[in-house]
Amino acid sequence: MVKKNSIPDRWRSLKSIGQRVPGARFIAFKVPLKGVTNQRVTQNQKFTPKDLITAIRSQSEELGLIIDLTNTERYYTTKDLPKSVQYVKLHTAGLKIPDDATIHQFKRVVWKFLAANSDNDRLIGVHCTTGINRTGHLICRYLIDVDEWRPLHALSAFAQARGHPIEGTVYIEDIVKGPPRSNVGIDMPPAIGETLDGGDDTYSDDMPR
Repeated sequence: MVKKNSIPDRWRSLKSIGQRVPGARFIAFKVPLKGVTNQRVTQNQKFTPKDLITAIRSQSEELGLIIDLTNTERYYTTKDLPKSVQYVKLHTAGLKIPDDATIHQFKRVVWKFLAANSDNDRLIGVHCTTGINRTGHLICRYLIDVDEWRPLHALSAFAQARGHPIEGTVYIEDIVKGPPRSNVGIDMPPAIGETLDGGDDTYSDDMPR
């Protein structure tokens, strides 16, 4: 059983945050940890939600949305984020390709954010635990399925921006050889009461914290 405030495997050794994917509005990073958990790491390893916002601003960028792909609630809460940053939780299991419904939901959340923020350049931050495999796969799927990027270009651009390449063979094979997933309905507005994050919070531009 995983301890409540334990540090994820490999977390300490990974680059905290990458840079913006060139030609897109994605930025990938490892999961930030709440303050009590960061007491277990060195000062140089510390990476909290506040550190995340500071790091992105230091790149002269602004974060508008976080899509959290971790399959747990233990790392941090929305109370740790500024109210200006929207948050969507998509519970996504590791070590396997997300199902088509999750891929579609991810693309729909991204599409809705980009449509609502066409007048600005705010970034979409995406993370799983490491910010590499699940994160890279879903970002690449969007770039390939929606923006019509070539698979190898998407893979390369993500690796360069994140500072770590996608490692999981199943993810790489799906990106390179897998079929395009349907985009039908990703541009549809949510139904009344519908949640796009699979949780209790309705995804909206003024989502309460």
